[in-house]
Amino acid sequence: MSTVAAIDHVVTNDAGNFATWLHRHFRWRLHDSQAGPMSGSMGYGVPAAVGAATARPGARVVAFAGDGGFMMTGQEISTAVQQGLPIIVIVCDNGHYGTILMHQHRYAGAGNYAATELRSPDFAALGTAYGARSWQVERTEEFGPAFDAALAHDGPCLIHLRTDIRDISAGGPLTA
Repeated sequence: MSTVAAIDHVVTNDAGNFATWLHRHFRWRLHDSQAGPMSGSMGYGVPAAVGAATARPGARVVAFAGDGGFMMTGQEISTAVQQGLPIIVIVCDNGHYGTILMHQHRYAGAGNYAATELRSPDFAALGTAYGARSWQVERTEEFGPAFDAALAHDGPCLIHLRTDIRDISAGGPLTA
């Protein structure tokens, strides 16, 4: 058994392949500490984090959202700012509707993709515009310091995590 004490937390995630990294590598220590969509609906992560922070004051709440899902409901970070909810939103930005691209790749072959590419905005600038403390992360070694700073901040935060579409899921890269 780990000697690390489990603090009260809730991790929310949007639908998408990016969530496989969370599910494979995050060590769940508490019952009722994950909230994710059972139907695969995009746009769940940020509103769920706002709800979790409202329902469990004092709990550390971290939301994982894909770029497509964040563009659907990410403006709810403004509610967190207005209510002073200390959520951390991690936007995993690979510039695509990744799960749709993966299915097209699997069933139609490499390069046979339609309507999967996204022109994502600067999510860190958007988070700042809403009033959240924000960081842009493009390299692995930049994530730890940004996440530590977000954990230390007492208000809403956003980390814009740029990822490579080739690392679409924890199950492995797209292959021909």
